[in-house]
Amino acid sequence: MKPAAVAAAILALAGPAAAAAKPDPKLHAEALEILTKGIAFRTVTGHPDQTVAYAEYLKGVLVKAGFDPADIKVTPSDGTAFLTARYPGRDRAKKPIVILGHMDVVEAKREDWTRDPFVPVVENGYVFGRGSVDNKFDVSMAVATLAKLKREGWVPGRDVILALSGDEETAMATTQKLAAELKGAEMALNADGGGGMLDEAGRPVVYGLQAGEKTYADFTLTVTDPGGHSSRPGKTNAINTLAAALQRIGAYQFPVMRSELTDAYFRASAPRTEGPVGEAMKRYVANPDDKAAIAVLAADPEYVGQLRTTCVATQVSGGHAPNALPQRATANVNCRIFPGTPSERVRQELAGVIADPAVKIERVQGDGAIDSPASPLRADVMAAVKKAVNARYPGVTIVPSMSAGATDSMHFRAQGVPSYGVAGLFMKSSDDFAHGLNERAPVGSIDGALAHWESLLKDLAK
Repeated sequence: MKPAAVAAAILALAGPAAAAAKPDPKLHAEALEILTKGIAFRTVTGHPDQTVAYAEYLKGVLVKAGFDPADIKVTPSDGTAFLTARYPGRDRAKKPIVILGHMDVVEAKREDWTRDPFVPVVENGYVFGRGSVDNKFDVSMAVATLAKLKREGWVPGRDVILALSGDEETAMATTQKLAAELKGAEMALNADGGGGMLDEAGRPVVYGLQAGEKTYADFTLTVTDPGGHSSRPGKTNAINTLAAALQRIGAYQFPVMRSELTDAYFRASAPRTEGPVGEAMKRYVANPDDKAAIAVLAADPEYVGQLRTTCVATQVSGGHAPNALPQRATANVNCRIFPGTPSERVRQELAGVIADPAVKIERVQGDGAIDSPASPLRADVMAAVKKAVNARYPGVTIVPSMSAGATDSMHFRAQGVPSYGVAGLFMKSSDDFAHGLNERAPVGSIDGALAHWESLLKDLAK
């Protein structure tokens, strides 16, 4: 589930040209093969055999490279499967580092696509197919990198554990199991978060390091009433009561909140953002209590989520007949909650805003989301990411980001494991079709992504 790209307003300022790369044609071909073969597995909800088969394929790649089969587990679970592969380090007493990713993909229908979404096609510099970006690109790059390092005899200072979930796009039940099993890890490097942005000329613009994500939460508002004949209206009406509650929520703004992560985001983005929004960022960075600056940022959908919890009505249903007073009216309010804020506190705050005991408000269960804090911006992680990115694109700015979307990192953070979205994929905004039609990944990003993962592992798995 790819988070939204970092602020679109910085697209106009491209970074310097890429440094000369020294690609390994054989490794490139291997990584491309892992990606294309992976796309062919229809790892969508309802096809557990395909997820197991994909996991077994990846296991085979690693075993062929020298991994001990006993160190790799493929576990069918919850109608899908998850995989763990342990790369033993020199000091088994040290906490391991987890490489996190997911094998499942969003459903795609053949009749909607130009090509069959599960028949990979390499054409015009792209790999086409469902999951080519989300998340099989970086999963493939990480697997290819681990295989390369194993063949070369590299031994990390601590264990490295590849952990691939099977239902990140839905209930995240396998993610929860992985997080519980690996809760003693030093950190998780998430292949399904962060990443680099290119402008339309293919020049690097910025790299986003995802270090937090807002909690996804749906709340159901319910109003019930005796109802009756529509010719005999009374003082109460379930639809009217619900409408009044939604109006109050729509007019309400949650308090402005800050964190180390959002402060770093605005500091890094301000110098690279033009116009009134850029000026507002500068003023906000200088004075986080500047109400005028906050108002400008909050008016922009790109930045409002970086300032506070947001809640918005997304679905409404009410009444049972056109000639009857409604006996029931319901609405869904979707919230994206600032990290560190309990969802129950938000529910209580919404109830206070509504201020009507006739409106019942409940958290929807089973969406896979969980309250989790942001990860600290560790100096070793920041340095390793900067080194990896700048080796590829010298001088490109690293922007720590808080995602409004959910990834597997959420469950690891909730278990106390700091998690960082550090994908190796650089791509144009116009090429991003994750979750959409005709998803594609640029072949030209493969060599850089392989070098990216190798650099991160060698720096952080000491």
